[in-house]
Amino acid sequence: MSVYDGATILVTGGTGSIGSEIVRRLLKHNPKAVRIFSRDETAQHELAHELVSKQDRIRFLIGDVRDRQRLRRAMHGVDLVFHAAALKHVPACEYNAFEAVETNVRGTQNIINAALDAGVKKVLLISTDKAVNPVSVMGATKLLAEKLITSANRWASTTQFACVRFGNVTGSRGSLVPTVKRQIARGGPVTVTDPCMTRYCISIECAGKACLEAMRVTGAGDIYVPDMLCLNIMDIIDDAMVASGKDVPVVTTGIRPGEKLHEELFGPGEEGRSEHFDAGYTLVHGKGE
Repeated sequence: MSVYDGATILVTGGTGSIGSEIVRRLLKHNPKAVRIFSRDETAQHELAHELVSKQDRIRFLIGDVRDRQRLRRAMHGVDLVFHAAALKHVPACEYNAFEAVETNVRGTQNIINAALDAGVKKVLLISTDKAVNPVSVMGATKLLAEKLITSANRWASTTQFACVRFGNVTGSRGSLVPTVKRQIARGGPVTVTDPCMTRYCISIECAGKACLEAMRVTGAGDIYVPDMLCLNIMDIIDDAMVASGKDVPVVTTGIRPGEKLHEELFGPGEEGRSEHFDAGYTLVHGKGE
């Protein structure tokens, strides 16, 4: 019997790329109900049509993680929470730093408080490798979100809080691969900030699977890091050109504010608390939270 069987589950950001993949996978595990919480009514409408055969087990809730009262109502009777709602685009967060804090930091704090008040069994934050030694507003806010989640275990009596940390989720909205494909389809040029840049990559399907596994295996304060390929950005672009059958110019634009040349998966002190598993992931164990 899975941990999801008969459970009521809330997915914040549930119409996003990762959130909707989590929803699709959850529905295969016989939950009592999956509550899809997001601000995007159009995306909810489209997902409702896709999942029309599962409508008896899904609930679409319009709401924002910034709204504490709305979260309290949405979380009533919930067993498990996947917290995928976030502002995730680096340039947008650099330009709108206050907004990034409101969603990624205060929104996470609202999730924690609502989960504690509702007696939720477990909350899993979907995070990013940009939270490791961050140089961007987005990365810094996600680092603080991770810290809030892991530290919440110090004063939680029944609720567990944990994280899953991804690299670049290929195919997600606004990510590298769809952008490159659009530029190739237009005949180029393909823009690259630096040809030496590398990124850890994981598909949407694998990310969704990893989220469900992370909810199952993590303990209080743990961070789940799936095994991911580290790819050079030019290799990704070359593969996209081969797949399209087109060869278009590539223009180097320079690293943007908040970007790193190379991302990292583990922060200072984390490798000493890490345990790798043959199933394809590493757990950074909580520090007694």
